[in-house]
Amino acid sequence: MSAVIAFAVACTAGREGPPRAGAAPEVVQGGETHGRLVAADRMARIALAGGVPRADVSATARWRIDEQGGRQPLVKGSGGEAWRVERRGRLLRIAGDADDATPWREGPMVARVTAGDGFVQYAGRRYRGELWFTATDSGVLVVNRLSVEDYLRGVVPLEMGARQPLDRAALEAQAVASRSYSYVRVPRTGAPEPASGWHMMASVLNQVYGGVNVEHPLVNQAIDATAGQVLLYAGAPVDAPFFSSCGGRTGSPREAWRDAKEEPYLTPVDDTDPVSGRAYCDINPRNHWVEELGELHISAAVRRAMTVLGAERPVTPTVRDVLVTERTASGRVAALVFRTDRGDITIRARDVRAVLGDARGAILSSTYFSVEHDTHAGLRLTGLTVRGQGNGHGVGMCQWGAIGRARAGQDARTILRHYYPGTVIGLAD
Repeated sequence: MSAVIAFAVACTAGREGPPRAGAAPEVVQGGETHGRLVAADRMARIALAGGVPRADVSATARWRIDEQGGRQPLVKGSGGEAWRVERRGRLLRIAGDADDATPWREGPMVARVTAGDGFVQYAGRRYRGELWFTATDSGVLVVNRLSVEDYLRGVVPLEMGARQPLDRAALEAQAVASRSYSYVRVPRTGAPEPASGWHMMASVLNQVYGGVNVEHPLVNQAIDATAGQVLLYAGAPVDAPFFSSCGGRTGSPREAWRDAKEEPYLTPVDDTDPVSGRAYCDINPRNHWVEELGELHISAAVRRAMTVLGAERPVTPTVRDVLVTERTASGRVAALVFRTDRGDITIRARDVRAVLGDARGAILSSTYFSVEHDTHAGLRLTGLTVRGQGNGHGVGMCQWGAIGRARAGQDARTILRHYYPGTVIGLAD
């Protein structure tokens, strides 16, 4: 979740995934292990791509590609050879640059390193563990199967950045939160494989993941220092959302997502430094922001609002005003009203950011804002100034706040206890 975690979307994403990837193979660990991995490590399946016409694959050391989870070797290499996985209907084959190719076979096909500390490669990126390729109705599904601990090495640097030694406690807090989020979605070893073929996607729909290419020594140290640790509430790992910056106070799930379940460990918390009186996340250079919305933007916003409310072919009304009529317990916008020549159109908090987004699909930074100035041409609203603070959905850990707290001398446990009240750090397995 790069600055933003779509907590509610992530909980349902797996139900809409591609067809089943097939039976799980015997656990094979690839790449560097750092002396931590054991047979009971949870193995995550991360969807890197779905529906691509073909998948280019290689490795940095001796490797092979097997059919159906390892039952039959298809291709072996010493490292550096480029192969591609091609699809024809529900069949796959491995093809090389010299017009050599395997027969068409049922998948999945699995690429893994067989010796040394090398990595498998897909689309120019290196990955630990294995790469699984499955034929679906729309193309080739590419999944990286690896331990959760190694998965985190490609997540934390993208979710919080490589940072500096002064921020070590924030990196440790991020590692624990990301691991807890992962454990909710990745079952213990031996559980049935997901019907979709994957547990999480390598994007903001779950956690942004970049493989070995994005790893950083300081981040790896933070992950190793917290190995296996998750946030627990009533003895079970918690779904631990996080986001970029809160603007001084976090929110609750129902402030951000449709039909979200309220959790006792996700209550709004104040995030103000008692010494300076400023939000801990004020060190974020983009914590305070201003958006100037012109007439075309306002017209597009009201059309999106009408679509959200069920209009199939909305005819744009004349917007006369835009008002914040209700706020949440944390001070965020709970209801936004477009006053038009055809009546009021009210949008609730969960839809406000998307409705006020731009034509390129970028959503508003947060719902922690006020409407400060508007311009009119007669009864028509022609301009609007929106001034806000924070970035992201606002639920769970404020990442810039965690960095600010780390720089103020707080350790990871203190940081996590603040953002997820009532939780404890422990081992799930």
